[in-house]
Amino acid sequence: MIAVDWGTTRLRAWLVDGSGAVLDRVTGDDGIMAVPPGGFPAVFRRHVGAWLDRWPDAPVVMAGMVGSRNGWVEAPYLRCPVAIDALAGGFAAVDAGGGRRAAIVPGLTARDAAGAPDVMRGEETKIAGCGVSDGLVVMPGTHSKWARIEAGRIAGFSTFMTGDFFGALKDHTILGKLAEEPADPAGFARGLDAARRPGGLTHVAFSARTLVLMGELPPAQVGPYLSGLLIGTEIDAGLAGAGAAAAIALVADGVFAQSYTEALASRGRACRLIDPEDAVVAGLRRLAAV
Repeated sequence: MIAVDWGTTRLRAWLVDGSGAVLDRVTGDDGIMAVPPGGFPAVFRRHVGAWLDRWPDAPVVMAGMVGSRNGWVEAPYLRCPVAIDALAGGFAAVDAGGGRRAAIVPGLTARDAAGAPDVMRGEETKIAGCGVSDGLVVMPGTHSKWARIEAGRIAGFSTFMTGDFFGALKDHTILGKLAEEPADPAGFARGLDAARRPGGLTHVAFSARTLVLMGELPPAQVGPYLSGLLIGTEIDAGLAGAGAAAAIALVADGVFAQSYTEALASRGRACRLIDPEDAVVAGLRRLAAV
């Protein structure tokens, strides 16, 4: 099959054999925002045309913002709770050119305890590829997602703008102006501890300045301190709605994998680490087979 993760800024595609092994892969900066009106078939064929020609019967399944209102075609949101395999019932079909059809995975919507809506598009495919039937699936990023899986159903999820907030604090406030490079990672654990203090996030965040002024926080620790504070706040909120015994699958690599594993451990929780690419490919393969 041809598996595609097409987001806002990037396109990634994999050629996958019947056993799930990746035979070939391509990546590009042709995210949906870079595609001109009506240009999706041409961009798609530019990246994977050779695969389409060589394997004319291989199914094509795509996930991500390609199915948004600004994408190739909108794949309407499915409402949680929803069975993971039911995502395949919401596929949106597109003409990929030359009579070739492609399927796009729908996004999900849920509401929190106060009734406010939440959405995801792309992460649902990672959930499908994690093999989790009960527990939490945590997907860090600019907008981190925490999904609750119950008996093979996505019961609900929550989004945390942790990455966006970190960028805003570090690049556009006085707090970031105090930071020095190279960063001292020792500040991360201090930030995790600070997240437990009362007063609220906007109050505790100011301590990144006052601790420096009082000589109690080295400037090289400011960036990691803010990261720990924000991730710790996210972790505490995400765990608040889960049982103490809930298994946690962390879909992350690199610095995200390291930071979130450490943050969860600071709260006495272990996690199973899953590579994001593996999750996407396995999820698309699973849904294509439904």
